[in-house]
Amino acid sequence: MGRKLDALLGRKFKTSKLEATLNLAISRLSLLKNHRSARFTIALSDLVQLLRLNHHQQALLRVEQVMKDENMLEVYDMINCYCHLLKQKIGLIEKSKVCPEELKEAVSGLLYAAPRCGEFPELREIRAILTARFRNEFSAIESKMIQKLSAKQPGLEIRMKVLEGIARENGIVLLLEKFDSSDLDSPGSQPELAG
Repeated sequence: MGRKLDALLGRKFKTSKLEATLNLAISRLSLLKNHRSARFTIALSDLVQLLRLNHHQQALLRVEQVMKDENMLEVYDMINCYCHLLKQKIGLIEKSKVCPEELKEAVSGLLYAAPRCGEFPELREIRAILTARFRNEFSAIESKMIQKLSAKQPGLEIRMKVLEGIARENGIVLLLEKFDSSDLDSPGSQPELAG
């Protein structure tokens, strides 16, 4: 009982466990990033094909998946940087009773991302270790991470801008006047269309 109480109160902190979990997380990140990158490439290719076939409404519906995959790739990059920073500063974490100022963003970001990245058990373990050490006194979360992990669906205007950018990059003329918002099933859609 005493060990559990010490661990809960942050009295006994083992850097070896945190370091091992960070190493596992970095390895898992590599796998997750490769998988998500492959999904992103396929989804983007499918989207470009739909645009070339003039199926603009279907493309507008599918652009959301491309956006989600791209957001997760950016989140994985941020998590990777945070994990590497914590590995470098593991000695500082061991010595400090409160979270050092230079690590607040990284620690807060990892704590925020853990419950939102379901396929990432190592991140949940890191969260448990860090909350046992520093408790839940964090508010330095990068706003970009909050935006990228938001469950809110992007609105029609944002999806159209992304679709226009993809079309432009691939030399496809996108005729926005052809869109009929009543045909869009997505909850984020609104009847504000150009034309």
